[in-house]
Amino acid sequence: MKIQIINGPNLNLLGQREPDIYGQRTFDTYVEELRRTFPDVTIDCFQSNCEGALIDKIHEAGFACDGIVLNAGAYTHTSIALLDAVKAVKAPVVEVHISNVHCREPFRRQSMIAPACRGVICGFGLDSYRLAIEALAKP
Repeated sequence: MKIQIINGPNLNLLGQREPDIYGQRTFDTYVEELRRTFPDVTIDCFQSNCEGALIDKIHEAGFACDGIVLNAGAYTHTSIALLDAVKAVKAPVVEVHISNVHCREPFRRQSMIAPACRGVICGFGLDSYRLAIEALAKP
């Protein structure tokens, strides 16, 4: 099984950015833990602060992988283009968020991409990614 993790804007700053919300671990450190947890799953990661690059990666991975874990960051709440990209590919997509977006600012409570995703996981810190992989790995 091959899973593509796609992270959007500002997620390259995990471990430094608002540690009270996002924690102090870097994503690279966490991915190594995920790979140990799921030894039979190939986990590739991609991060970009640019919406077009995220769309290109969804297009690429959506026909080459068994599933996509997508944390679109702030684009979650604004991007119809990401919604269309998720709808266009065959791989199932799980939307994830590190924080519980429903406990934050009102604008974060609406996801433009959720209607095209298999499911949404939020509020479990970096473990949201593990839960998404578990969901995608189930037969």
